[in-house]
Amino acid sequence: MAEYKKPLPAISTLNQPYWDGLKRRELTLQHCNECGKIWYPPAPFCPVCWSRNFAWQKLSGRGKVNSWVVFHQAYFSSFRDNIPYNVAEVELEEGPRLLTNLVAVDNDDIMIDMPVEIVFDDVTDEVTLAKFRPARKP
Repeated sequence: MAEYKKPLPAISTLNQPYWDGLKRRELTLQHCNECGKIWYPPAPFCPVCWSRNFAWQKLSGRGKVNSWVVFHQAYFSSFRDNIPYNVAEVELEEGPRLLTNLVAVDNDDIMIDMPVEIVFDDVTDEVTLAKFRPARKP
């Protein structure tokens, strides 16, 4: 595997299950066993009812583009070779929104509400990132 030179996530005991799920090719987020809320980013309690009674739930990995931007300047030198690159907010079918990159699509073809599905990018032996591509027809 080639050396990954971009910033890596700060993995903690709070978010470790999220990163472990991506490594297994699963998108998992916290689900409140009291009120049913699914949320991101990880937190030690439900952001709706404040319950600490939650579990990590496997999600569909499907969603839609809520917003995006295309960067034409490298604010970090490690992104220089990727200019222009996109950063998108994807709203998952289950509700939470993730910041991510869209792949397998030209930046000019990205649209609001475009259906997308997760892809898993193994950037190091330890870290897999969640990225999204246009959803394939069933």
